[in-house]
Amino acid sequence: KISATAVHTADCSTLERSVRLPPPSSPHPMAAAGWSSAAFLALLLLLLPFAPSPARAATPGKSPSPTSTAVFQLQGAVYPIGHYYVTMNIGDPAKPYFLDVDTGSDLSWLQCDAPCQSCNKVPHPWYKPTKNKIVPCAASLCTSLSPNKKCAVPQQCDYQIKYTDKATSLGVLVADNFTLSLRNSSTVRANLTFGCGYDQQVGKNGAVQAATDGLLALGKGSVSLLSQLKQQGITKNVVGHCFSTNGGGFLFFGDDIVPTSRVTWVPMARTTSGNYYSPGSGTLYFDRRSLGVKPMEVVFDSGSTYTYFAAQPYQATVSALKAGLSKSLKEVSDVSLPLCWKGQKVFKSVSEVKNDFKSLFLNFGKNSVMEIPPENYLIVTKYGNVCLGILDGTAAKQTFNIIGDITMQDQMIIYDNEKGQLGWIRGSCSRSSKSIMSNFP
Repeated sequence: KISATAVHTADCSTLERSVRLPPPSSPHPMAAAGWSSAAFLALLLLLLPFAPSPARAATPGKSPSPTSTAVFQLQGAVYPIGHYYVTMNIGDPAKPYFLDVDTGSDLSWLQCDAPCQSCNKVPHPWYKPTKNKIVPCAASLCTSLSPNKKCAVPQQCDYQIKYTDKATSLGVLVADNFTLSLRNSSTVRANLTFGCGYDQQVGKNGAVQAATDGLLALGKGSVSLLSQLKQQGITKNVVGHCFSTNGGGFLFFGDDIVPTSRVTWVPMARTTSGNYYSPGSGTLYFDRRSLGVKPMEVVFDSGSTYTYFAAQPYQATVSALKAGLSKSLKEVSDVSLPLCWKGQKVFKSVSEVKNDFKSLFLNFGKNSVMEIPPENYLIVTKYGNVCLGILDGTAAKQTFNIIGDITMQDQMIIYDNEKGQLGWIRGSCSRSSKSIMSNFP
């Protein structure tokens, strides 16, 4: 399931529904005193302890400090959860929301009671904005979403996003405070623009339980939270994530924990399919032998659980895998994924079968190679079978090759928009007493 590879559209003219919102609420005593109720985040497990400082408002245009980096603990897993998510503290007083981490789209959104027209059951109460949070049509971020449209209601900016998995979110733009704890021992409340989604087309209203409250979009567009943090001088326009094969991991904004050596760097390439994070075209190898397919245009998308190859590289990969398998593995039907095998005994982890499979490699030129070992393309299901986590993108109607969460596990993946480059380095992404710096020296 592709959870959030966005084909991004925003239309300020087609919606005539005026959002009805309650009046502004009085500030929480803690917020009035300048303190955030989220000053003590669980991400301290990942970092050396530091004392929380009074929250400060973001200052637009201020140059970010070299140490202005925010680090967040992640939850989730590839299987069986299907995504990784972060807790963001939004509003005054700050309230927690679970957001699906997605580098494949630009507009973040929450399921929103404005009032809700079609929303899912979510882990926390629906976000409920006040009128003073609504972003007007004339705002620059509204214009950047839809440059040539006129809003039906000038007081608000309507949006609609469509994703390649057919999901949609429709709503209005709002601006509210995100409470962020930085590694320089300060806490900031950044006023950021995001979507208040009152109509999500995923199942019927209230009938589908969603694992998250919304989406954290970290793409390259100006409406991305990452771009807004850069614009306000809080962090540099750099984001990275580290997904653990054991579940969880970490996410960071800023560049002061980016390793200074051993990172494989590739210039960001322009893609034919949209403004996505791409290392360009790579040549595919299996067990260090070329599979004989033409170079593949690749996109990194943390909103995709699995990796997707176009028809030719997918078929070549499957043929090479099958040719090298031992006779003890038999193909079996499993509802989890299309291609699975069973062994003479029930499997409990990929480590039991990785010797039967070989590594894939993507060579992007100039010694820039991404190795994809078996643990980065296989899962073991609850039925004890081993399944291929590389799917046929053509069947899923994908127009390009997607490197999803399964292939990015146990690597720090770095999206450096400051220098226009993508990087990756292997290391432990597990939550442990070790600091990030020791895991990635």
